[in-house]
Amino acid sequence: MNNKFFRSISIALLVLFFAQSSWATCGGGGGGGGGGMSNGGGGGGGNAPVYVVPWKVHTPKDSPAKGLVLYWFPASENEWKNSSLRESRTLSVYAGQCVTMEVGTNQTPNAVKILGESKPPVAVLATSEGTTVSKVESKDGKLKVADVEKLVDTEMKRRESGVIEQMNEAGRKVKAGDNDGAIKLYRAVLDQKCLFPKKAKDAAKELKKLGVTEIADALESLPASPVLEPRQSALIEQTMRRGLIAEMNGRYVVADKLYTQAHLMDPADPTPLRYLGENYRHNIGDWNKARTVFEAILNMPSDPLSRSVALHGLGKMTIHDGEFKKGLALMERAVEEFPLALAYRNLAVYWNSEGDPLKGNEYTQKALAQDPKDPYNLVFAAVFMAANGKKDKALRIARDNINLLPASYNLAAIFAQNGQHDKALSLLRRHFFRYERYQAVRTKEMMEARVDAVFDSIRMDRGLRAFWPGLGTATLLAKHCHRDCNAGHCWPYRSTRAACSRRTSRELRIV
Repeated sequence: MNNKFFRSISIALLVLFFAQSSWATCGGGGGGGGGGMSNGGGGGGGNAPVYVVPWKVHTPKDSPAKGLVLYWFPASENEWKNSSLRESRTLSVYAGQCVTMEVGTNQTPNAVKILGESKPPVAVLATSEGTTVSKVESKDGKLKVADVEKLVDTEMKRRESGVIEQMNEAGRKVKAGDNDGAIKLYRAVLDQKCLFPKKAKDAAKELKKLGVTEIADALESLPASPVLEPRQSALIEQTMRRGLIAEMNGRYVVADKLYTQAHLMDPADPTPLRYLGENYRHNIGDWNKARTVFEAILNMPSDPLSRSVALHGLGKMTIHDGEFKKGLALMERAVEEFPLALAYRNLAVYWNSEGDPLKGNEYTQKALAQDPKDPYNLVFAAVFMAANGKKDKALRIARDNINLLPASYNLAAIFAQNGQHDKALSLLRRHFFRYERYQAVRTKEMMEARVDAVFDSIRMDRGLRAFWPGLGTATLLAKHCHRDCNAGHCWPYRSTRAACSRRTSRELRIV
């Protein structure tokens, strides 16, 4: 292949994934819900992707792959952004069954060996050791997702046939009295539990009958294999899309019912749970249900994107509950699983609130690198542009995105820092009483606004005080601030003990 061409494409892709741009407030800049992607709450049509394939660029920190690896070598940055390979229920489901989805670059181990004489765009299915199994070449310079799905599906079915034969042979050995030979074969099936959980569960049951219980007991709880029959899979995806449309239009209860329906159609698919968890956490404010759902994702075979969203959601709620280090660790694990822009934004919130702008800047840049044109990323960064003197640029970004309803809080922060108090109050009112539909969520976010430094300039404004009639007592604020300042924080993510003390005193003078 043309190494010079390949190198230039690789550099472009690495820039797309890891390039760093500008600065980082509360709430991660909007973009929560919608399964943890930037779809939720804005009101819109049905073109937003539901089953996003968790493609990743390999880094030296990544754990070795298990099972199979599907490499996609795009021909250009434009292809990466617009390819049909970005969305696929089939590939998303297989990503939870030890089929790693990796974007190939010149940094990919054994890249030249994997590609052979092929030229991008090309998709290559390989073993975790780097041995090519099969590949799909482009047609007229394009890869079709249906061809890549067939590539993976064919190999999985071939391997499953081998597993079935191992199970059958083990059964014959049991009948012949060769229990040791049967146990060896059943253990071989167990070793493929990530690729074939249902067959591993069957093998666990047979091992238990043969007296091998130390592994079998743990594996009997494995779920059945995901549903991949084409018509049933299409129905699940259609149900999920209807749920997302409902969520994007603020019909959160309807979305809940549709996501639940999709989950019941395939309990082994983590994607409906991902959307359910975010709907409970971000939109409805039922954090008990959100925790249950997120923990279920982490306790089942699931793709890296679903695991990242679950870890981020648990981390965000844990921080709000006052367990700061535990919550931070969960969010750091989230971005290790998958580079989720929402998690990067909230990590930036955490470190800026802790008085570490360098770390805050680093995580904001990582969020921007996921999609430099994403409006949630841009508005999020603009809050801190305003704080650092780039007020005109921040205002331009705010005005360009003024209709982005889920980002109303951070839009308000930009106008507040630019001295446009009436506009800031109007956007806060829009956030609390148009975007937020549930009191459980509204209460949590009002508490954030009451201690958020970006609203210092309007904190004495009667219009801001009118949002919460109970402000006159300041009891709740005092309780949270005094409790958490003892740990060096002010609820929910606040900076130093001294800064928290100043904020508490200032808030108490408002009474």
